[in-house]
Amino acid sequence: MHSPPSSSTALYYHHHRQQEQETREDVVVEEEAWGANMPTPKAKAKTDLSVIVEAFEELAKRLNSRRIRNTTDKGAGGELRLDTFCETCSLVSALFRCLGIAFRFAESEYVAKVHDLVEASKRYDTLQTILDLDVANGTVRTSGSHSRNLRRVRQGLDLIRALFEQFLSTDDYSLREAATTAYSQVCAPYHTWAVRTAVYAGMYTLPTRNQLLLNLNETYQSAEKNMRRYINASLPVIEYIDRLYISRNISLDW
Repeated sequence: MHSPPSSSTALYYHHHRQQEQETREDVVVEEEAWGANMPTPKAKAKTDLSVIVEAFEELAKRLNSRRIRNTTDKGAGGELRLDTFCETCSLVSALFRCLGIAFRFAESEYVAKVHDLVEASKRYDTLQTILDLDVANGTVRTSGSHSRNLRRVRQGLDLIRALFEQFLSTDDYSLREAATTAYSQVCAPYHTWAVRTAVYAGMYTLPTRNQLLLNLNETYQSAEKNMRRYINASLPVIEYIDRLYISRNISLDW
């Protein structure tokens, strides 16, 4: 029969077990902290398309608010801030880049026009302000005017909307066919013959449907969802801009 451990031996074992327990607790705490910082399957990084969609949904929400609806245009509550509009529109250039060389013309023009409006937003508060200024100066359609550049940015937003609509219309539709139809509807009527010829020739360099999804870092399911969200969110913005021109007796055939 073993003799009971001395008090010093028992104290040693108690201290040793306590150290082991503290070490295990420290390990658990460290593992929990590390795990909390790890991304979960539900917390995926946002794609460019999803960020763009969220920004336009926020913009559309503002436009659909009661204050905007009731004042449509010139009321203090109904005016859309130019800087907010520019922040949202500047995100769209990423979509043009995903389309490759064929849409380089659209990207370069779009980026230049947005940049002009960004600079204008440092001096003017709203979309209405720059329109009213050009109306007063008779420069609405003048090359380089803010009103003309706003019109071109609006066409860029509409081009992406029409492209997404065509892309989703059928799985048998190639990206080239979808882009050709979208361009013909939105931009071709306002471009010269030389520009149209160059654009249509460039359509043959567009990526395939699957390559586009890879460029967007989307699956077909997520792309379909986000494209439909963009279509729904961008349309109120496009229509709002059109109403600004129409309410000032400015036609949209340019």
